[in-house]
Amino acid sequence: MITHLFKLIWNKKKTHALLIVEIWASFMVLFGLATLVVLNVGKYREPLGFSYEKVWAISLKANQDTVGIADKLLRIQQRLKAYPEVESVSRMGSNVPFSTSQTNNGIEYKKRKVLADFYTTDENFAKTLDIVVPVGYWYRNADSVGKYTPIVINQKLKEELFENENPLAKIIDDRFKVIGVIDNFKAKGEFMTNEPAVFELAKADATWVDTMLIKVKPGTDATFEARAVKDIAAMVTGWSVEVDYLSDMRKNQHNLVLVPIIIALIVCSFLLINVALGLFGVLNLSIAKRRGEIGLRRAVGATGNGISTQFIGEIWVLATFALLIGLLFAAQFPLLNVFDVKSGTYVTAILIAMLIIYGIVTLCALFPSRQAAMVQPAIALHEE
Repeated sequence: MITHLFKLIWNKKKTHALLIVEIWASFMVLFGLATLVVLNVGKYREPLGFSYEKVWAISLKANQDTVGIADKLLRIQQRLKAYPEVESVSRMGSNVPFSTSQTNNGIEYKKRKVLADFYTTDENFAKTLDIVVPVGYWYRNADSVGKYTPIVINQKLKEELFENENPLAKIIDDRFKVIGVIDNFKAKGEFMTNEPAVFELAKADATWVDTMLIKVKPGTDATFEARAVKDIAAMVTGWSVEVDYLSDMRKNQHNLVLVPIIIALIVCSFLLINVALGLFGVLNLSIAKRRGEIGLRRAVGATGNGISTQFIGEIWVLATFALLIGLLFAAQFPLLNVFDVKSGTYVTAILIAMLIIYGIVTLCALFPSRQAAMVQPAIALHEE
């Protein structure tokens, strides 16, 4: 049976070659899209590492004001803490979670160098974002007394910089002292890779640590926001005050990832529809041209299911040829570790793409194959 299918395909190699190319192209597009989807689903399933609900980011800019900025920032922080609607207040730099701002720098320990994201925060940062510190503790203002700046690192940095060593109390770059380790910290959202991160205690006179993160109580609305902004503006005349909700900023970060995926999905869908229509048309035309062959096979004892299986088998063989060619290309990605993506992600994407291709060609062949199965031998041979 298989040998017969190969002969039938070879006899129409020009027509079938075009179908093989179409199926191969569809597989490669599906492989790329599936890789993107699998990669982002894997990232999304990893813990974010902090809570963003009910947290607002108040960005303060001194503009032309240059007098007593640090003291004014401290007064604003104290004023925000006094509101009954506020549970916690924390100061940090402009690279707040889900923002487009990013600060990174190299960090070294025993000749192991790692590029890490740096976050300058105060002692209330972990409390405001509900960050758990399973190893060590989150720094306090009292820890600033001493030669070294206290820092907290995430597990990713611990693995890359210290490997199997206990990082607590270790001195890094002759200026940082590790006092705590947290798990994940995906500042740009669930679709972000968990990158190495360092949190350092802000100095009291740091004028550029001018963003307030406030955790508000449930039910707090825009009325409180307007009142807080009005009060802050009255305290620091000429300063710009902007309020953003971390939940809204998270949605914006998600859109940056999801919109390109949705566009790629739409383009891929149109491509697959065109391929499916082409397969459907070729199979219908093939049945019309091969009615004599079908009638002869029925006359010598072939069943309707046998005829149907033959046509489905032909399209499966074509799809297999195309997928084998596609696998030669797709297999290079995990073998060469392209884009620094885990091999398992590529393998999963390959399997998904193959299943979709086989599913499409089978659906396209079902109706024409049933039409072929219903051909009556006497009528078909009479027409010939």
